[in-house]
Amino acid sequence: NAKQFLVPTAHSQHQPFKVLATETISHKALDADIYSAIPTEKVDGTCCYVTTYKDQPYLWARLDRKPNKQAEKRFKNFLHSKENPKEFFWNVEEDFKPAPECWIPAKEIEQINGNPVPDENGHIPGWVPVEKNNKQYCWHSSVVNYEFEIALVLKHHPDDSGLLEISAVPLSDLLEQTLELIGTNINGNPYGLGSKKHPLHLLIPHGAFQVRNLPSLKHNDLLSWFEGCKEGKIEGIVWHCSDGCLIKVHRHHLGLCWPIPDTYMNSKPVIINMNLNKCDSAFDIRCLFNHFSKIDNQKFARLKDIIFDV
Repeated sequence: NAKQFLVPTAHSQHQPFKVLATETISHKALDADIYSAIPTEKVDGTCCYVTTYKDQPYLWARLDRKPNKQAEKRFKNFLHSKENPKEFFWNVEEDFKPAPECWIPAKEIEQINGNPVPDENGHIPGWVPVEKNNKQYCWHSSVVNYEFEIALVLKHHPDDSGLLEISAVPLSDLLEQTLELIGTNINGNPYGLGSKKHPLHLLIPHGAFQVRNLPSLKHNDLLSWFEGCKEGKIEGIVWHCSDGCLIKVHRHHLGLCWPIPDTYMNSKPVIINMNLNKCDSAFDIRCLFNHFSKIDNQKFARLKDIIFDV
């Protein structure tokens, strides 16, 4: 879970209105040495994780365990009394809605006596495996093929940072990584991918898009960068600190709009590089891997120009 970069003017868990950043860098950001951290683009999608399931690498979808109604009411009353959420007593076994049997807590979650400790919003972040025919996670499962153990990944071309590349990556190369799933049916599709008739979804490894020309970490400089710079046409920034801490700032924290019409991600050309000789003929004709293998090695002016001739 990424922490706030700038001290918020209001804590979102105490008040339901918009959280805006002040001009003060938060203690958490300073403690994590944000000045020497690596700034990366915050991508607008849904979080995923690759780890082993049924003895092979699997894609997992984010699923937070949430408190039941009685426990949530107790927690909200506690917060309204201006108490520190960390001091609230949770009985994890009784206070939370049941999780699917295969659910696992996220790695960074603190544990006490073998039980995960809820975060400051009263949730326990975790993961569930994405099964091939699970309708609830059909867009997740569209970007993986467990038979060939591959995933559809978008990142920079290895030889040209001005060029994006969509490729079939072995799931084993992504083990223990978190990624963002983006596309037609995720979060209102801010990058304009695919269409209702031909949905298109892709995985982006977290930290894949490094931000190059970031200004100083002053509030007004960041504001000007987001508003006036081509590279600033992104949802936000996530700083990867040397201690593993993640610090984030979102356009909304600075009072700016998102989504926006022309994103930085759509300003770069993209090449399809599937390298799937051995399994081309084995794909279901309706699957994304088959559609991409038909346009392999083609270059498009931008992501939103990729249209499948089905």
